[in-house]
Amino acid sequence: MTHDAPARHHAFLGGPLRGEGVRLLPWPGPSGQPCYLQSDNDSGYLSRLADRTEESQLDAGAELVDLATEMLDDLRTLADRLSHALRDTLRVAVSRGDRLPRPAYQDAVHGDDDGPHLPAEAFG
Repeated sequence: MTHDAPARHHAFLGGPLRGEGVRLLPWPGPSGQPCYLQSDNDSGYLSRLADRTEESQLDAGAELVDLATEMLDDLRTLADRLSHALRDTLRVAVSRGDRLPRPAYQDAVHGDDDGPHLPAEAFG
């Protein structure tokens, strides 16, 4: 017999405490709530179906862990390559910036001259 709402619960899924011949099934009830099987026969149809479903879920979980590990490795490689490319790009930008002629107004700011090199008409 399956139960959808037993009186005593686990903290994790809201299920009954261990023992008592009650098993949390590996699928949810109709409204998404935990679903339970109360039986003293571990070889019954629902118990075997639950065993096969749990095995499938564990296999899927293991595959996802492997996939996530591969993806994280790929992301680390990508992040490393992107950071190297950005460092190279910044080095090129600094190098090119250093080769540009210095604007006239910078001479005034850095004290190389008495003022800007603009005609008086430029100030209105």
